[in-house]
Amino acid sequence: MKGFLSLPGLLGIDTASKFIEEERGFKTTHTQANAKNWEIYLKRKESKYEPKEGSYGVLFDATKCIGCRRCEWACNEWNKNPNQPIENFERSRFEPHSVFEKIRRPSAGAFTVVNRFDVDGKVIYVKKQCMHCLDPACASSCFVGAFTRTEEGAVIYNPTVCVGCRYCMVACPFDIPAYEYYDPLTPQVTKCTMCFDRMVEGKVPACVAVCSADALKFGKREELLKLAYKLIADNPHRYYPKVYGEDDFGGTSWLYLSPVPFEKIGLPTGLKKSPAVYTRNYLFAVKVLEILASPVLVYLAYKAMSKKGKDEE
Repeated sequence: MKGFLSLPGLLGIDTASKFIEEERGFKTTHTQANAKNWEIYLKRKESKYEPKEGSYGVLFDATKCIGCRRCEWACNEWNKNPNQPIENFERSRFEPHSVFEKIRRPSAGAFTVVNRFDVDGKVIYVKKQCMHCLDPACASSCFVGAFTRTEEGAVIYNPTVCVGCRYCMVACPFDIPAYEYYDPLTPQVTKCTMCFDRMVEGKVPACVAVCSADALKFGKREELLKLAYKLIADNPHRYYPKVYGEDDFGGTSWLYLSPVPFEKIGLPTGLKKSPAVYTRNYLFAVKVLEILASPVLVYLAYKAMSKKGKDEE
């Protein structure tokens, strides 16, 4: 049943074309990350494990990121996504024509990307991936429950129940969920899992492990917030005086520090409540109505075709 709704019908032809164009090159990723993480989640749930108090998160410091894109390489490597030699990622910031020429979003074959912004003559690199919201809109919009927020803070996805409606893509305020448009048999929604499979083993996410610029810090979310505000207090001229993700869009597990206002580095602002507050009932109701209306529409179509056939006879 996956993919039974067409994206052009769901989002409009122009928007659908944009998404599809961005996914081009990944006919199928054959990603096993979703299934692997979901299996781990189920096993832990069945074993009735006792999660440690407090969820985890990652603090990204845009004043330290150097745009080496090693995090992209490490993410691809760990999740077995299409990849290139790490040198290809590292040298892109020195090339006159590179991926930094346009703002990118994560795709079906790349769960994280680094973008470059020129703000008042200052170059700022910003990592983009799933924010792992405290109240995720993707989960609220999914009527089959394909998305779940774990006790550790990671938002993961169950590919076995997904029907391909892609309402999660509409609901997400960060434009994160991607789709394997070119996999005709078993397409999946893909996104960063915050390396849930590594977290449960006591390891940090792959992107954090490979970052040599100290731009990424992993830990308990509450501790990261304290650290972030201490950095701001100790370096008031270095940072914009706010931690993005503390309460933006209901709060996120990924937190950001920046030298400039967050809207200047591509982060949406202006909403404190989670979009799930607004989408939870609306998108679910729309989907239920579609399902309930389908038999009626099929019946009416059958009657119309039968009448046309009789008229022709």
